[in-house]
Amino acid sequence: MTILPAARALPAPSFLRRFLADLRVGLVVSLVAGVMITLANGQPQMLHGQLVYSVCIGLIAFSIVDLARLLVWPASERRAHQWLAFLGVMLAAAALGHFSGMHIGAAVLHDRLPTLAEYPSIGRVSMILFTFLGMCTMVLIVEYRDRSVRIRREHEEARLRAEVVERQAVQAQLRLLQAQIEPHMLFNTLANLQGLIALDPERAGVMLDGLIQFLRATLGASRLDSTTLEAEFTAMQAYLGLMGVRMGERLAYRPELPPDLRTVRVPPLLLQPLVENAIVHGLEPSIDGGEVCIQAEAQDGLLTLTVSDNGLGLQQSAQAGSHRGGGVGIHTTRERLQVLYGERASVELTPARQGTVVQLRFPLEASCMSAP
Repeated sequence: MTILPAARALPAPSFLRRFLADLRVGLVVSLVAGVMITLANGQPQMLHGQLVYSVCIGLIAFSIVDLARLLVWPASERRAHQWLAFLGVMLAAAALGHFSGMHIGAAVLHDRLPTLAEYPSIGRVSMILFTFLGMCTMVLIVEYRDRSVRIRREHEEARLRAEVVERQAVQAQLRLLQAQIEPHMLFNTLANLQGLIALDPERAGVMLDGLIQFLRATLGASRLDSTTLEAEFTAMQAYLGLMGVRMGERLAYRPELPPDLRTVRVPPLLLQPLVENAIVHGLEPSIDGGEVCIQAEAQDGLLTLTVSDNGLGLQQSAQAGSHRGGGVGIHTTRERLQVLYGERASVELTPARQGTVVQLRFPLEASCMSAP
């Protein structure tokens, strides 16, 4: 089984992308500030010029503040005492942004600028303070936005980590359920082999060869998350050949796999416990033995795997002390499909006119996953 990699952290937005996103906020706040100043002055004819000055001042001042925010005092490293220094930078940026923005705006609008000596005035100082308040508004907006984005990223990364842990837990559970099948079958076969060695060494040798062929066909696939339906049928033919050594002419089998379903992928060792169940509880207790039929069919997006036998059947095998449907094979198969597909899968054990039929159904598209 492949071990899933740890959840990757979501890529953080680049510095340039963050800065440009912040400037969009600064542009909107500057335009709003320009409209507010125009309305406060009661001169709507001055709206165009006021917007030009407001945008020039706001973007220059906010660019200085945002560069300091992103490069010098990022939110992850900022401490309470550093806010005082940051506020000082904002105040200085407001003064510098106002002075520079006035010059750029005047150049755009072809207005006359006051000289440096004429620049200080109560009106301009009040506008610098208004710019400072605008900077505070912009910083609060982008800080809140960044905090919201950071919280969403952390939640998304936590969700991804939880999904990886859940998928690894599901895979571990599947591996545990699958591991229950292999020793169950091997112990039964080895017990029969042990008894056969004393009674018929030649047949015991043939059975041992069949066991080797079956293990060669299944051990590699059992370590994977999925195998092809063709490989699963091949493994079952090897298993039935092994059981044929024990039962002789009392066992017949008939696999039916449509050519277009050979490459469909299914969980490994899915059919083996069902076939073993049919032989141990249905055919072997019967004096005449019988036939096992394995079929695959795809319809309406579902893959149906059917294992049927013409042995004792549910009622007769229960009377004989063989509890069909309650053994390790059926129970483990049902649990594996439940873990993999949930309510979309089903395991039906039903009596036939003669014998028993077991049908597995699960989504065909989900079974066509690539091997790891």
